[in-house]
Amino acid sequence: MKKIIGIITTIVIMAMTYSASAVEKVAVEKITVFAAASLTNAMQDIATSYKREHKDADIVFSFASSSILAKQIEQGAPVDIFMSADQKWMTYLIEHNIVKNKQDLLKNALVLIAPKNSQVGNVLINSNTNWQAILPKGERIAIGDPDHVPAGLYAKESLTNLGVFDKLSPQFAPASNVRDALMLVERNEAALGIVYSTDAKVSDKVKIVGTFPANTFKSIEYPITLLNLKANDFYQYLNSPQAKAIFEKYGFIIK
Repeated sequence: MKKIIGIITTIVIMAMTYSASAVEKVAVEKITVFAAASLTNAMQDIATSYKREHKDADIVFSFASSSILAKQIEQGAPVDIFMSADQKWMTYLIEHNIVKNKQDLLKNALVLIAPKNSQVGNVLINSNTNWQAILPKGERIAIGDPDHVPAGLYAKESLTNLGVFDKLSPQFAPASNVRDALMLVERNEAALGIVYSTDAKVSDKVKIVGTFPANTFKSIEYPITLLNLKANDFYQYLNSPQAKAIFEKYGFIIK
């Protein structure tokens, strides 16, 4: 009888231990981050760095155009942190009472790229640039969709101020986000592309041939916001020396 009681006691203890372990695992909350496509590499590295100190952290990313992510948030998509590639879509969420405050974390630059094996050399981009010489008729220039993609909106503003937007628009190869624009140039499906400098730097298949004058478009800023306090620790980590070092490694400018 004592032997049976002992066996039962052991089973109960094991069950309780398993239950406690299961509860502990369930208690590890998933952190969902919506981030502009241009942040892909940097944020993945930052998450890896964060997990070295928080081994149970479960960080899930959704990378896309800021416009698409903002619309998903407006429609109720579950998200804890939003990182936009421009002020427009963060302001959109603030005006719709979805976001209360923001922090401007990073800055970027806008560049002209070409395939690595392209014959296009360095291009001085200004109002006198001979675009016909570097983009012959029939060739395309990859660009984030200028109707809503931040990189495309910056490009549109710059090209408009340079007086060539309408002239070049028939040759646009619009992309759903800046990384797709980069990919078109990587695949030689577009002779040129307009992307952020940080995107160009993560690819060994393209080269930067020109930089758009900063005075021809609004400052490229990355505002971020916390939508759920459970993600506050990771949100604060984005301002840490470790995170800033990673952002700078990828070419971002710290605000």
